[in-house]
Amino acid sequence: MVDPHTMHMLTAMMAIMPIFILIGIAIVIIPYWMIWKKAGFSPWLSLLMFVPLINIIALYMLAFMEWKVVPVAQAAPYIPPRI
Repeated sequence: MVDPHTMHMLTAMMAIMPIFILIGIAIVIIPYWMIWKKAGFSPWLSLLMFVPLINIIALYMLAFMEWKVVPVAQAAPYIPPRI
């Protein structure tokens, strides 16, 4: 039989664990959400990071596909005015 002290610790851990899981999910999803959005793709693709093997494929897609974003034209270098 489990002693009451251990039972209280397990109950407290089960109450706190979902908070840690949500924090872990946010740590993974938020950066990928921003990367997919900046790449010009649907940010919902960041949810693929939780699917085993698909996350590796999605990461390689992100690294090697041509992004849909048009690059910003290089501006002329700043030349200070002469006095």
